[in-house]
Amino acid sequence: MSCPDGLDRIDLRGITARGRHGVFGFERENGQTFIADVSLGLDLGPAATAHDLSQTVDYGGLSQRIHDVIAGRPVDLIETLALRMVDLCLEYEPVQWVSVTVHKPEAPIAVTFSDVAVTIERSRT
Repeated sequence: MSCPDGLDRIDLRGITARGRHGVFGFERENGQTFIADVSLGLDLGPAATAHDLSQTVDYGGLSQRIHDVIAGRPVDLIETLALRMVDLCLEYEPVQWVSVTVHKPEAPIAVTFSDVAVTIERSRT
């Protein structure tokens, strides 16, 4: 799924924090790096025309909230972490569509890899 036609986008890439998510005890104990990429679909016209931050999403505030989710209460699965972020993004009234990708580059995988990630996308419609 991609941003629906007729919507503009705000993209936040590479929000990085240390979290204690995972199914293994050592993941909870030691923590590891998680990275989030967030795309929001919304109509940016009203904010642009009125020069009014309240008609868009304050991406500085949103990035801090995403960071806080990563650094906050642990979950077993990055799927759960991504869904928390999606739900948070949909709290912003102008947002009609959201895509969140959570990367876990230090995942405990026995083979060489460069990244593991999950993406969840949701829309209001």
